[in-house]
Amino acid sequence: MTNAATPLSGSLSPQEQVQSLLRENEQLRQEVKFLRQKLEWFIKRYFGGGKSEHLDPHQLELLLAGRASVSQPIPSTPELLPARPPKPSQAKPVRQALPAHLETQEVLLEPEEIKQDPAAWKKIGEERTEELDWTPARFIKRVYVRPKYVRVESQPAARPSDLVEEVWAELQGQEHKPVVIARLPSRLIEKGFPGAGLLTQVVLSKYEDHLPLYRQEKIYRERYGVRISRQTLCEWVEQVATWLKPVYEAIRKDLLAGGYLQADETPVDYLDWDLPGKARQGYLWAYSRPGADIIFDWQTTRSHTAPLQMLAGFNGQLQTDGYEAYETLNKVRAREKQPLLSLLGCWAHARRKFFEALEEDRRAAWFVRQIAQLYGVEAELRKSRAGPALRQARRAAEAKPILARIRKAIDVVRPKVLPKNRLGQALGYAHEQWLKLLRYVEDGRLEIDNNLIENAIRPTAIGKKNFLFIGHPSAGWRSAVLYSILGSCRRHGINPSEYLRDVLQRLPDMKMSQIVEITPSAWAKARNQRIKPEAQGHAGR
Repeated sequence: MTNAATPLSGSLSPQEQVQSLLRENEQLRQEVKFLRQKLEWFIKRYFGGGKSEHLDPHQLELLLAGRASVSQPIPSTPELLPARPPKPSQAKPVRQALPAHLETQEVLLEPEEIKQDPAAWKKIGEERTEELDWTPARFIKRVYVRPKYVRVESQPAARPSDLVEEVWAELQGQEHKPVVIARLPSRLIEKGFPGAGLLTQVVLSKYEDHLPLYRQEKIYRERYGVRISRQTLCEWVEQVATWLKPVYEAIRKDLLAGGYLQADETPVDYLDWDLPGKARQGYLWAYSRPGADIIFDWQTTRSHTAPLQMLAGFNGQLQTDGYEAYETLNKVRAREKQPLLSLLGCWAHARRKFFEALEEDRRAAWFVRQIAQLYGVEAELRKSRAGPALRQARRAAEAKPILARIRKAIDVVRPKVLPKNRLGQALGYAHEQWLKLLRYVEDGRLEIDNNLIENAIRPTAIGKKNFLFIGHPSAGWRSAVLYSILGSCRRHGINPSEYLRDVLQRLPDMKMSQIVEITPSAWAKARNQRIKPEAQGHAGR
């Protein structure tokens, strides 16, 4: 920033000195204005205020005419979305029926007169009033009792192993009687006492409900009288992550076998015992494709080396934001003579930059409205549940003309705008990313933006605010595995408690070749196939 007290040369005339001061004052005024706008944007973005990127067309028209500024978040254009009917002034709440699957307890309330003389009264009906209540979760102690048996009748033909035992028994002077006892169910933690239900509760509390282990330790001790140390809880989480690692690898293999991935990353602090001091920043890299499972990859770096390792063997389309690490990834693959990835852009990122420029420059409103029309095409395609072929055809007919208008406007407006102000940055981003932003119209399988993967990352933000950091860089893989499993359950609409309890009970007895049957996508598909015949059977009754 320019210093406010710049000495004036004694050789300048008074008029020149005045002009120099005026120029300096104007430069400082512009810098103050720019910094104030950045501060207002930061406050609005992170401490409240409208974050919606939708604009009303009437405000856009006022903005384009220079008569108003956009200060409130408002709904999308009416030609794309129907106007909402006005809400009634006194809307009566409608009581919804309670779910049928809930455990039902009936409480019979008899009048005092009936209790005193039941024979004098005749029942003519009853009233039933429902109440929804909550029974706190509880620990149970399960004891496996395994009786031992010996045969009392004549013994069957001896097997070689039995003969050895008989000889040994005779040498010991004892009568040989083979003992029969039931086998214990397989357990995730041999000689440990947690059952699958408790392990599920601990994992979900930390990674789904965002309760750090020290809070769980306190809750179990103070509310339930059960003492489980934080170290023990940590060991259990690691054991569950270890058992689920093959499922994680099966998800990764399936994603890399496809030809389309979306990727993004989010920072997570971690501690390193070998480098004491402040916390350092690591990253969870997320990868998925629409309708598939989600996988997180823990790395201590944000450089291209992270996706280079994770995407080894992947060939096809990769959709990301404008982060340069993905371009570097392609350069490295080119040097190693590997197939290059086709990089796709994200229109949500482009739109966000134009939206942030609205209060500074009214010309950004035109771009926001054009991008809204692109999203209007996508909304219609989703509404009609169009397949890839129809999506590609509709985009070619309806989206390409809009893209051509946007490109022409970028070329016209960009030279007239300072590159460092918000509109200049938005135009520069769109110009640099243009070829990537166009590619989604060429293939109906591709999405217009990267929002699906961003939405998958969002739940991790609450967790890292609560547990603050990962305890060691070598422990980050556990969070990656468990966030992958739970994020995939969320993607497929699976109850994570039901999934984890079932999978953790089955894993000890499964073969590696069966792991593909219990990935969240495969588990959801099998469950839906079970539910359909049952639903049809109930409907036929």
